[in-house]
Amino acid sequence: MNGLRTAAVVVAAAVLLGGCAKKDTGGTTESGVALVKSGALTTCTHLPYAPFQAKDDTGKVVGFDVALIDLVAAKLGVKQEIVDTPFEGIKSGSDLNAGKCDVAAAGMTITDERKKVLDFSEPYFDATQALATVAGKEVKTLEELKGRRVGVQGATTGEDYIKAQVKEKGLDVEVVSFKDLAAAQQALATNQIAAAVGDLPVWNEYVKANPGKAVVTAGFDTGEQYGFAVKKGNAELLKAVNDAIAAARADGTYDQIYKTWIGEKPAS
Repeated sequence: MNGLRTAAVVVAAAVLLGGCAKKDTGGTTESGVALVKSGALTTCTHLPYAPFQAKDDTGKVVGFDVALIDLVAAKLGVKQEIVDTPFEGIKSGSDLNAGKCDVAAAGMTITDERKKVLDFSEPYFDATQALATVAGKEVKTLEELKGRRVGVQGATTGEDYIKAQVKEKGLDVEVVSFKDLAAAQQALATNQIAAAVGDLPVWNEYVKANPGKAVVTAGFDTGEQYGFAVKKGNAELLKAVNDAIAAARADGTYDQIYKTWIGEKPAS
């Protein structure tokens, strides 16, 4: 019995020690930036949102945002690790506050409302909203959608913009909100909605990947800009993000990444 008790104590101790060993309480880089996981810059995003972030054929998450945050991780001397999480938790700041990630990179527009709960980087992308329709059933204005349904991704600035336009103009258009971009794209492809509105590069990517199924018929220049976000008060990490993006713009790396994922960079 004593032998069995001794063995049980040893096993229990091993389990306890093993459990403690697996817990990662975070770490600090050589430059003094605190991270939620040692040796990694953890990024919260919401998939899919190509060309900013999406899985490739091997299941690896790639895209414009991913490539830029890789530069930040390299600057800090760590690797980027990506967490796929609902967009609501990203834009509300709850994921960052809970220590789920260090930085949010999700094709996210900088707004005054979001600035209340997030600290944004300098803008890294100028965004435009787009109107997409099924090929052969094109409409170019919201007014042409009278009595029909237009889809948007919920909790986005695209949703806010279209709802405001419909209300302001008194349009007889039903705005249908979907939980993510993929659901909105599926709804358009299956004629559940007559059109969809979202970020132009994202819909351009969809059209390119699905020839003959959808077309972008109009753009809405809303003056939006994307920013990466960190937890309120995380000045050290925010500086690292801004420094990495500024360096990439200065040495041409930003333009190379832009060309790879978005296309030719517009002349400034």
